[in-house]
Amino acid sequence: MGSGNSRAAIEPMPVDLLKEPLVWFFAEHYRHRAVCKELLRLAETDEFDEMLMRQIEYFLDVDLALHIVDEEDDLFPLLRRRCEPDDQIEKVLAMLLREHASDLHDATAVRHLIKDALSRKRGLAGFPQTTEIVPPFCRAQQRHIAVENAVILPIARMRLTPTDLTNLGRRLATRRGLLDPFERS
Repeated sequence: MGSGNSRAAIEPMPVDLLKEPLVWFFAEHYRHRAVCKELLRLAETDEFDEMLMRQIEYFLDVDLALHIVDEEDDLFPLLRRRCEPDDQIEKVLAMLLREHASDLHDATAVRHLIKDALSRKRGLAGFPQTTEIVPPFCRAQQRHIAVENAVILPIARMRLTPTDLTNLGRRLATRRGLLDPFERS
């Protein structure tokens, strides 16, 4: 069994991407995929990788929740204001909002599983509920990310103004307690 000597599988977000908030969202989606890849790998092994489990636990506790707030409080309202009726964005946003609630619920189940594995110092494959929790969560995340990358971000690129993007980058930074990305040299 491993002792947690894994590499940093979940890369931190580059702060400079806040200057390009749509790229920031795309990079966040990449991190979601990385979390799912590692979760699925851990679900198939008895290996106890404490460092990776803690990275995933933190991502689910902090980063996923921030990402959902970023979208629901900032990106989605901007799209509602800027999109044309022909974009039919409301249907997609309504679906994504429903999925966000489900994502948070399912992430809680994954976090509980990881906390149990950490407290027992066991790999995820050693828990019978792993197959009921991890693969469905990852499938839902992958599908959700695919919709956002294929529909939401391209429409946002077409519809959001430079001022919208600057304000969006600032709000993302503020939410994370970071400096205004547009005032740094």
